[in-house]
Amino acid sequence: MFILFSYWGQAGLKGQEALAMICANCSRVLWGDPPGSLPTPRRHPSFYSRYRPASRAGFFVVFCLGIWASPMHTVAKQDEIQTEPAPSDAFTIVSIAIVAYIFATMLHEAVGHGGACLLVGGKPLVISTVHMECSVESRLVMAAGTLMNVAAGALCFALGRITAHPRLRYFLWLSMTLNLFIAAGYFAFSGIGGFGDWALFIQGLGPQWVWRIGMAIFGAAAYMLVARFSLLELRPLIGSDRKQRYVRAVGLTKLPYFAGGILACVAGALNPQGLLLVVLSAAASTFGGTSGLLWMIDWLNGDRIPLGSEPEPMPIQRSWPWIATASILAVVFVVVIGPGVRFAGR
Repeated sequence: MFILFSYWGQAGLKGQEALAMICANCSRVLWGDPPGSLPTPRRHPSFYSRYRPASRAGFFVVFCLGIWASPMHTVAKQDEIQTEPAPSDAFTIVSIAIVAYIFATMLHEAVGHGGACLLVGGKPLVISTVHMECSVESRLVMAAGTLMNVAAGALCFALGRITAHPRLRYFLWLSMTLNLFIAAGYFAFSGIGGFGDWALFIQGLGPQWVWRIGMAIFGAAAYMLVARFSLLELRPLIGSDRKQRYVRAVGLTKLPYFAGGILACVAGALNPQGLLLVVLSAAASTFGGTSGLLWMIDWLNGDRIPLGSEPEPMPIQRSWPWIATASILAVVFVVVIGPGVRFAGR
């Protein structure tokens, strides 16, 4: 083909004239001039016209090699495409993250604080996305939100180990991580800032500075352990390629972080206690409490987190049921629970 197109360029031919000349010369190179035909005039002497036998053999070899190599190239290309991991769907990842953040928030406020309020004989007065008011004061009510997050994280870990479905496993991993981050973060947050559930819990229990230092150290240490533990459990979802696992982890951690944080702040802005709780509760527990989702994946670049046993990642493919569920729950979370649900006796 290179010789043919070179001849085209040298002769300065165009269009149908050039195509006819190329076809005619192909025929003469392979089979010779037809009997009784006159030699074809040429504007420039060509190399292959002087070595017609060798050119015939060369064309025949190239032709055979082309037929032989073409299907092999196609098969190799198909194998390359088939072995490349399928990309995860961003819409489904965000949807799963919204459900996981709502799940962790309502476990903390409604099931944890609200359930403990009923256990001690009180009545829940208001439940929103950032606080719960009980008719009685009790240390159990104060601590129950964090304890519920710890229990939920442990349950999600156990269920995730026996789940093979990629989307469900990712939801359980993210729910485990969020609940454990929130629980550890509350200790550090209360110890450093002096407010929050555990700051109220330690009131009247002795020197506050001793408790606060202890809670801050315990919370920070627990947070680092949760980050490492979470990355170890993330390995089936990101595969064992040392260079690609970080790239895959970025989409599974940073997208949920921003989606969940924005949702929590939008819903928290409608709470009946004012904008102060948006900063101290909604933003602190999401953008602050789950900030490990942003920086912990840097540990994947080194040897701190060993490679997993699964060579290929679990792709999070698009799921319209997850997207629809997240959309409905997000509306309810913002419009209904955001302003606060008031109960009788308020």
